Amino acid sequence: MSELALPLVGLVGGVLAGVSPCVLPVLPVVLLGSAGTGADGAPTSRARPAAIVAGLVLSFSLFTLFGTVVLSLLHLPAGLIRWVGIGALLLLGVAMLVPPLERLLERPFARLPQRVPGLKGDGAAGGFVLGVALGAVYVPCAGPVLAAIALAGATDTIGPRTLILTAAFAVGTAIPLLAIALTGHRLADRVRALQRRQRAIRAVGGVLVIALAVALALGITDLIQRRVPDYTQAVGDRLGAAAIAPQVAGTGSLQQCQQAAFTGTAQLADCGRAPEFAGIDPWLGGAPRTMAGLRGKVVLIDFWAYSCINCQRELPHAEAWWKNYRDLGFEVIGVHTPEYAFEHDVGNVTAGARKLGLTFPLAVDNRTATWSAYRNVAWPAGYLVDATGTIRFVSLGEGHYDKVETAIRSLLLAAHPGAILPPATDVPDATPLNKDRTPELYLGAEKQQGFGGPGGYEVGTRAFTLPATVQPNTFALDGAWTVGAEDIRAGERAVLTLAYTAQRVYLDVGGTGTLTVTEGGATRTIPVDGPPDIRTVVDRPASGPGTVTIALSPGLTAYSFTFG
Repeated sequence: MSELALPLVGLVGGVLAGVSPCVLPVLPVVLLGSAGTGADGAPTSRARPAAIVAGLVLSFSLFTLFGTVVLSLLHLPAGLIRWVGIGALLLLGVAMLVPPLERLLERPFARLPQRVPGLKGDGAAGGFVLGVALGAVYVPCAGPVLAAIALAGATDTIGPRTLILTAAFAVGTAIPLLAIALTGHRLADRVRALQRRQRAIRAVGGVLVIALAVALALGITDLIQRRVPDYTQAVGDRLGAAAIAPQVAGTGSLQQCQQAAFTGTAQLADCGRAPEFAGIDPWLGGAPRTMAGLRGKVVLIDFWAYSCINCQRELPHAEAWWKNYRDLGFEVIGVHTPEYAFEHDVGNVTAGARKLGLTFPLAVDNRTATWSAYRNVAWPAGYLVDATGTIRFVSLGEGHYDKVETAIRSLLLAAHPGAILPPATDVPDATPLNKDRTPELYLGAEKQQGFGGPGGYEVGTRAFTLPATVQPNTFALDGAWTVGAEDIRAGERAVLTLAYTAQRVYLDVGGTGTLTVTEGGATRTIPVDGPPDIRTVVDRPASGPGTVTIALSPGLTAYSFTFG
């Protein structure tokens, strides 16, 4: 992506976020917060709506950029920012009902509007404080485009491109929100009945802010977002891919190769020097390797995680290439970079590799140092390096295995002119072709997006009840469950119901017990014994919609659903 196109992607992504269903619960607060009076009861100027939006976009941009890094350094839970925002909203709602308290809260920010052009006026300080609190709970609305920013923050790679993208996103999301805020202010300014009832509007605004805080805490806002079709998703996903691709590169040439991999147009090219392995501990299947020591060989650097279903479908191809071409100077290095906490366990990685039948050398990248060196963002991902140490081909995700093998054969012939190559491998391509299949559903509170049951979904232990109907592409719980940041642990009479569209459904689950799977009147039992891994719970002749119920033995821990 060109430097000129990057701000446009951020700008459009921000506008989409500002009109997406995710922002709906925030809009009434922005509207009424802009229409109210100042803490002293005087009518506010046009600066208040601008201050609300300024505080919101500033705080959510900073939280998205640096929140992951700060929380990680302090070993704090990932959801802390959201809960701080909820607490701040609750306090502000009370303050809007009690003017002396609001004046006290506004005091540290009172001078800020005087120093910022365009924010001078009555109520600006209070508006800015309200916007800052809203920004903390607005972070999930960042969407696919700002996922690139979160990635940069999580890997300490914040640079000019990331800052440009963030600034453009902030401007884009401010446009619709500012229009809504100014609408609220103009209504209060022009309608005489509203002018006479400024104090009442302020009280209603305070109650509304408190209601929003309670709704966020109980997960009611999530329910609203799930019930409203996301009319921005298709465009947002394409913008997200465009935004993420440039972030994953350390050099311009590698960037171009990764962009080509995203769009399915990858071919042999000069993608820059291959980074050295970093932070590997331990090496499995032989002595430690270095890129310098592998000079003269064609090398496939394959990023994977053992409980990733996409990796499990790709790795048989890497294993077949390794066996077919290793005597001709071909090497496969599997870099295991964990997604879940349990994937940091070297014993689990060893068992997973054994189960998958992998025999090539494996590098355990628990500190994600090698992942970061390649600026990688996908499982699986392959970086094909020629005999001179130059990356020549990049593959991200599943599929296109014939193109990868053709590139391997070309690089081997370039390194060894006249070599006699064996026939190409013949491993079936299991990449799913059903584009309408349900997306991956994470079950832990930190990343879940598909919970379709009543009530909230916060960390803790409680009894769940099933809704009357489980909506498509969502799951619901029944019985006793303990919800964690990454997982859910079954208690007494724990049942999980999933409505999906797919041919195959996989559950990432670990522990000792059984899964009792019921669908279409048929019931079967799947034994579970050992560390978390993928279990196939549905395997149908063809893709289509369905609903499956899974009863888990007490103590079993589930992490995610994936689909094929």
